[in-house]
Amino acid sequence: MSGAHLNEVYPTLPYKPVSGAGVYLEDADGRRVLDLYGGHAVAGLGYGHPRLTEAVVNQAQQLMFQSNAVTMRVRDEAADKLAAFAPDGLERVFFVNSGAEANENALRLALQATGRGKIVAMEHAFHGRTAAAGAISWNSRDRWYGFPQTPFDVEFVPRNDEAALAAAVDSDTAAVIIEPVQGVAGAFDFAASFMQATRSACDAAGALLILDEVQTGVGRLGKPFGADFFNVTPDLLTTAKALGGGFPCGAVIMRAELAADLQPGALGSTFGGGPLACAAIVAVLDTIAEYDLLAQVTEVSARIADTCTFGHVTGIQGAGFLLGLRTAQRAALVRNALLEHNILAGTSSDPYILRLLPALILESKHVDSLAEALKEIGDETLQ
Repeated sequence: MSGAHLNEVYPTLPYKPVSGAGVYLEDADGRRVLDLYGGHAVAGLGYGHPRLTEAVVNQAQQLMFQSNAVTMRVRDEAADKLAAFAPDGLERVFFVNSGAEANENALRLALQATGRGKIVAMEHAFHGRTAAAGAISWNSRDRWYGFPQTPFDVEFVPRNDEAALAAAVDSDTAAVIIEPVQGVAGAFDFAASFMQATRSACDAAGALLILDEVQTGVGRLGKPFGADFFNVTPDLLTTAKALGGGFPCGAVIMRAELAADLQPGALGSTFGGGPLACAAIVAVLDTIAEYDLLAQVTEVSARIADTCTFGHVTGIQGAGFLLGLRTAQRAALVRNALLEHNILAGTSSDPYILRLLPALILESKHVDSLAEALKEIGDETLQ
């Protein structure tokens, strides 16, 4: 039986894509589905983007892999472009393979740099499933963490509670880690004042600020990063998902002072910074710039807010193309109904938030298709 040996740990939907073009997926029977979920925010340029495809193919033909034991022009180019794309003050790049790996390294750097043993995180946060990243993911200890103890002390702070934040960030705190918009939690966007207060609390206590931009970064909020959206500069920033447009990669971007004391062997990753990943990163960043996709995200996101709040959708939160549509009925029922109308959306840890993470190339006409599908679904009880 096909798939008999696959360890099925993921809930799946009744759709099996075999190809994709632009913002559409297609199955073996030719059924085309508008993808507004982007593979958990990974497909930032959609599917089959010519520049990205050409860059990966050309690099594979030249040199598919070589380790960090040798220098490579494409790796240097990717680091230069990513540092230029990042907020001012973040000048050094360490390439990894995933968001969880990026967060692991950022946390370790913060602990080493400060010599402290506590991390402050936000309630409802999700930062990954590895030992350190999982330790600062909300409710992981009760659900799936699996490790007998966390590698450091963790204190969770209620979202947007500035008093609790100030009390938590003390002389034992190595870092505060926060997603500018919480993705898995349902596109919860923090108040700008709270983001500013987080930076101030870190400065007052001598702690570092880590922005987890695995989901919010690479243009998803209509700015290069959530740091730009909230006008807050972190000490360390992590990114992945859309960074390679579908090719697995991630990065930690940091202040030069944090990198100054790193000796050879202080950081390491066999596949991080591989030539295929770096070629993909260059293509993604060049495409965002050439086609002014940040402005497109802002414009089309506003159209979603203006045209898609009716029927089962009672409100919209988040920013850019990380949006949560609050639903009157359970979001999973609305998601299933939309899939019957050939639109793929996602859910979140909030059972009444439908999550949209479309490609940055999404256009207004695609939003019109979503609005029409919501209209057809109406506001009747879904089964």
